[in-house]
Amino acid sequence: MPSSSSRTARAPLPREIKVLVAAAFIIAIGFGIIAPLLPQYAASFNASATAVAAVVSVFGLTRLLFAPLSGRLTNRLGETPVYMTGVLIVAASMFLIAFAQTFAQLLAFRAIGGVGSTLFTVSAMAFLARKAPPSMRGRVSGAYASAFLIGNIVGPIVGSALAVFGYRAPFLIYGTSLVIAAALVFFMLKDTRLADRAARDARPAMPVKEALENPSYRAALVSFFANGWATFGVRNSVMPLFAASAFAGSGLLGWQVDGALMAGLALSVFALGNVVAVTFSSRLSDMHGRKPLILTGLLVMAVTTGVLGWMQSPLLFLLACLVSGAGTGVLNAPQQAAIADVVGQGRRSGAVMSSAQMSADLGAIIGPLLAGLVVDAAGYGWAFVLTGGVILLGALAWWRAPETNLPVVPGGPRTGALPKIEPEDVRPPHREDG
Repeated sequence: MPSSSSRTARAPLPREIKVLVAAAFIIAIGFGIIAPLLPQYAASFNASATAVAAVVSVFGLTRLLFAPLSGRLTNRLGETPVYMTGVLIVAASMFLIAFAQTFAQLLAFRAIGGVGSTLFTVSAMAFLARKAPPSMRGRVSGAYASAFLIGNIVGPIVGSALAVFGYRAPFLIYGTSLVIAAALVFFMLKDTRLADRAARDARPAMPVKEALENPSYRAALVSFFANGWATFGVRNSVMPLFAASAFAGSGLLGWQVDGALMAGLALSVFALGNVVAVTFSSRLSDMHGRKPLILTGLLVMAVTTGVLGWMQSPLLFLLACLVSGAGTGVLNAPQQAAIADVVGQGRRSGAVMSSAQMSADLGAIIGPLLAGLVVDAAGYGWAFVLTGGVILLGALAWWRAPETNLPVVPGGPRTGALPKIEPEDVRPPHREDG
């Protein structure tokens, strides 16, 4: 007879989760296309390394400022309407960026995109926390993350290839993909949206103050900050510039690569390591706990990120990107699932999720700016060392935090190792007459 954990691993994801995962994949391909080009597009306006980093940071700044509003709107209006609105706002910002004439316009249009981004990110996190069965929270978080990561593997290479058509075309493509993703959610989750509206979600909202009393939630805020600094900040601003400048014209396995291609390869290899790690870390966190995987991921990220800027061989640089991406993949799904463990399914989580997102956004704002200043003052190597040190702070926070996916009974299986109970599996208790 199959074990309960193996039955859980084979249980299909709920249909609503699959729709959101498909939308995430479409969005990720578009984002992957512009990721290696955005810093170079900003630099084409004669911007310094610090100014280029500001284009990344302003996106995080508006996400941070509007995150509380996104949490309140998600609790009040429901997850799917807020999600679609956010995606369409980001689409509009991409079309505007494609036609930006000055650096100031580019900065402003990128800031508008941050407003939409926080709306769809927070609402998606709340939707996954509500719809994911407790026995597969890690799997659901992993599937959603994998959709973004697979898109980010293909996207940067495609984006680098599209650079021959100029920097503006990829932003038009990304905007179009966002419109398609919003349409997918609108039509495929129509029944869910109408049912939620009719039911008038009566679940109480979990206050952020209550969540902050949980040491695991506080640790998650620190690791979200470190991940935002490293993955959403430095990786998207400093790493492409370093790859493009340090290895332009270098030979890679007998092939000569230009700066744009090397930047795209770096992001794609990072995403490849990320998605490979997510496929097993999400399931392991359901069965064996979140904390060991979170700690492992943070430590791997810290070491590999710290050495990136000192690499002189393009092959070793890409290998370090691959391992660093794997560390991020080991971290991401268990970290997200840990917050879902804290909230549970019985309460609305918009405010709690938005606070976690604010922590990541704060890191994404501060990281590129400080790293850019360090690059201008001391070079790329020390910027990556600084980032590795910030990641170590996240590991220290989790070292002292308790596990969130606890055994159901002492010595028994964890929630994630329990089988998913389908309605047809439920039988009325047997009664004996007499």
